[in-house]
Amino acid sequence: MPRARPAGDEDGEKRPSLVDDAYAAMKQAIRNSEFPPGYQASEQEIALRLGMSRTPVHEAAIRLQEDGLVRVLPRRGILICAVAPADMREIYDVIIALEGQAAERVAGLPEADRTRISAELAAQTAAMADAQARGDLPAWGAADECFHRTLIERAGNGRMIRIMQTINDQSHRARMLTLRLRQELDASVAEHYRIIEAIRDADPAGAHRHARQHRIRARDELLPLLENYGLRHL
Repeated sequence: MPRARPAGDEDGEKRPSLVDDAYAAMKQAIRNSEFPPGYQASEQEIALRLGMSRTPVHEAAIRLQEDGLVRVLPRRGILICAVAPADMREIYDVIIALEGQAAERVAGLPEADRTRISAELAAQTAAMADAQARGDLPAWGAADECFHRTLIERAGNGRMIRIMQTINDQSHRARMLTLRLRQELDASVAEHYRIIEAIRDADPAGAHRHARQHRIRARDELLPLLENYGLRHL
């Protein structure tokens, strides 16, 4: 683990770049469950684990609280928030609505843009299929996440991008935890290709429909897994 910076650097570490570094490091630790749900620690303890000093960790924690990933507890430190199945149902309500709209917008773009974006999405989907063939589920999950992030980003709506980033950060642990339990990885690849085909064909209604159906099926697979395995806090 990197060494903590000297305490005398506290004031200098108020620069935004250092806060951004702390924010990114804390978020990654939360997504990877290095800071697991329910973990509570002082700002100083977290700073030591990250090899930073307290000031940027404090400011990063305020941002992460706005993202719904932590709670800042006065005089008691920072608590990593858990996600319950009821939270995941709400999260999927948002995902289903926004990704359908994003796919529709992308399918309505000029042909050159659709061709370029379709190639990106197809490469990510091919990476999913390759990872599945190798039995590399983390790589499958990374390629799947990249596909959905690209779909949202290429729609060109900044507010949609920000909302989905927050939603994805909150739901990441649940998706990765249940990946080995899921039975429909082949279906995800096939559904991605249907979305891509609709985008190539300039079919906004079809792209919207296929994107919604894809996420609805994923929700209907994931939520019962959480309930059946008693995974109530993720």
